[in-house]
Amino acid sequence: MDVVKAVETYVTKLIATPSTMKVLLLDSHTTPIVSLAATQSTLLSHQVYLTDRIDNKKRDRMPHMKCVCFLQNNEDSLAALEAELSEPNNILSKTAIERLAEVDEYEVVKEVQEYFADYAPLLPCLFSLNHTPTSLKPLYGSTPNTWDTKALEHTVQGLTAVLLSLKKKPIIRYEKMSGMAKKLAVEVQHRIRSESSLFDFRLTQVAPLLLILDRRNDPVTPLLSQWTYQAMVHELLGIQNGRVDMKTVPDIRPELAEILLTTNTDPFFQAHYLATFGDLGSSLKNYVQSYQSRSMAHSPSSINSISDMKKFVEDYPEFRKLGGNVSKHVALVGELSRIVGRDKLLEIGEVEQGLATSSGADIRNVQAIVTDANVAPWHKLRLVTLYALRYQKTQTSNIATLINLLLENGVPREDARLVYVFLNIAGTDQRQDDLFSTESLLAKGRSALKGLKGVENVYTQHTPHLSQTLENLFRGRLKETSYPFIEPPGVNAGLQRPQDVIIFMIGGTTYEEARTVALYNQDPVAASNGAVQSAAGTRLLLGGTCVHNSSSYLEMIRSAATSFASSVYEPPPESASNAPALNLNLGGVNVSLGGPGGSGVFRSNEGVGVQADGIRDGVLSLFDKVKQGVDRIAIQ
Repeated sequence: MDVVKAVETYVTKLIATPSTMKVLLLDSHTTPIVSLAATQSTLLSHQVYLTDRIDNKKRDRMPHMKCVCFLQNNEDSLAALEAELSEPNNILSKTAIERLAEVDEYEVVKEVQEYFADYAPLLPCLFSLNHTPTSLKPLYGSTPNTWDTKALEHTVQGLTAVLLSLKKKPIIRYEKMSGMAKKLAVEVQHRIRSESSLFDFRLTQVAPLLLILDRRNDPVTPLLSQWTYQAMVHELLGIQNGRVDMKTVPDIRPELAEILLTTNTDPFFQAHYLATFGDLGSSLKNYVQSYQSRSMAHSPSSINSISDMKKFVEDYPEFRKLGGNVSKHVALVGELSRIVGRDKLLEIGEVEQGLATSSGADIRNVQAIVTDANVAPWHKLRLVTLYALRYQKTQTSNIATLINLLLENGVPREDARLVYVFLNIAGTDQRQDDLFSTESLLAKGRSALKGLKGVENVYTQHTPHLSQTLENLFRGRLKETSYPFIEPPGVNAGLQRPQDVIIFMIGGTTYEEARTVALYNQDPVAASNGAVQSAAGTRLLLGGTCVHNSSSYLEMIRSAATSFASSVYEPPPESASNAPALNLNLGGVNVSLGGPGGSGVFRSNEGVGVQADGIRDGVLSLFDKVKQGVDRIAIQ
């Protein structure tokens, strides 16, 4: 179930005919999809000599060239295609085809085909529908449990495209607490039935599973600082369809102002995108040294014969490419390191990990960060939100104290009230599972056992709730009472282990969860710390309405709350008497929050408190040494 290969196959078929010089026209939706699945050399090898947007009105007319259009079936794209045809879909409707036929007065359209590539393949095991909710493109309706009508249709189309491109006709399960998950499950099932001829695939012994989850059941994961390479880049700088904007990085070279960061085009990133920040430093140092040794081999003094010259000419393009890749990763990791130091993310991350795991965190540690003038208000808000989610039912007075402390330390009231919004839409009463392993003795024992098995990294102790869900699924313990089937599946279906599992997260997934899925695909026994004894042959695929970092997640909640009842800004019923009233009618407040994130480091077998200072110093020292080494190398 490799979505990158699935979309790559579609694009190859799309541009293979006609076998002559051609133009490829895309729209705003399909442009990032093609860029993620096809390289420029692939397009050129199929004689695509121009790629352009269908809505570009300044393009020269080229009647001598053939044209292939890859467009989403929407009003804007159809209108642009009408305009294109007047001058010589997801599942395309008959009406849309008739509409195009009416304007094709020069009969230039030779063929209309459907390609089910209505999603962005970010990794082989991760896809996104690229719907990051805003006030103009909302996800939620008038309550946190209802869909916006357009968002629901877009999601059904995207999820259907994934199933069709992978040739899967799944049984469907969903999180019971989520009305949105049930609604989506019903609509996808209806689409499968209504398009039965498209879903006429060869039956398997155990049907594939589509598991629909809701972000509200785990609001913690997207709020945390990230400490592995890909997740960290997205958290601190943002990854948009495989591209990272580096224009604001101090002293960045022009050719690195925007960089491509995908596993299918970058060997170093492919090898290390799941690596922790500490591992990454060592790997980058080795990568730089490898380039340095090859640089010496390509120096003029090493060319002493005709065969040396021939080898130099043959190897030089690859050598230049290596140099550019080294420059890219050195700049990227250097910027991550700079932000970690500037924003005190190692100190913040240590407290975050305590709040997100069974170990907990002392309120004094949270207070110290909230009152630190060198910590940005953004990080203070995230930390207090995590504390409130963790201790909603047990430390209400402390939560109220921390919110008041936010107001006294640079956090505006319209931001501070988001703490209440999180508690009201994703708090303990809205979640169906025990997110912090605080309820039962069994849960506490399981969490402690995982800790004893060894957390290599103080900053990556947290595992997403998805990991527990997958563990239960692999062991046949995913309860039908909590994750019901949309249709009666037959006897003992819940105990059967499906070979293909597609997990879809309403409200957006994260790169931390994608890492969990990738590790389960590699070795489920190791990924579950031995809880799963064997899962040979099971393949996992994760998708979401978008891929969040903490900034986009908080902004989604902020934007969504404006459509909900005003009570969403009020303290929950169990709140302490000293909880401040923050339900203010402030009009259309739109505050842009900066991007935060983290890094990762290793711990020894000694106590966490003793090692933390050494860890911080060690990691920052390591990256300083790497950067100094790179600065000494003249990368041409």
